[in-house]
Amino acid sequence: MEVRELKDQEELTAGYRVMRQLRDHLSLGQFLALYEVMQDKGYRLFGLVDGGEIVAVAGVFVTTNLIDGRHVWVDDLVTDERLRSRGYGQALLSFVHEYARQQGCSLVGLASGVQREDAHRFYEQKIGYVRTAYDYKKSV
Repeated sequence: MEVRELKDQEELTAGYRVMRQLRDHLSLGQFLALYEVMQDKGYRLFGLVDGGEIVAVAGVFVTTNLIDGRHVWVDDLVTDERLRSRGYGQALLSFVHEYARQQGCSLVGLASGVQREDAHRFYEQKIGYVRTAYDYKKSV
């Protein structure tokens, strides 16, 4: 197993195969266009590769705000649904935690959809994350 940053068209397309399981509203074209905009703002997409196949992806930003200071925010995190509960998500988050330390951050944060109860158990029970807020949205 290895984690690598996905950058070129071929790697991003392979990563999209997993990402679309989380972001199923995005076509490949939309994903690539949004990635380009986000990458210019610091977004990095990492893939966990096992046996030559991308089995999990994490999209992250290093950012700063008043509540958490400098930290890594995980925008996207998903393991291929065929391969869940095999330690891939935990391995990828361990990489993200180390990446955060290397970037001078002392915190990693993420939001998770209210319907993703299995993910919540994973974050809280396996990884040790603490639920600290609710996430609200309003279309305008």
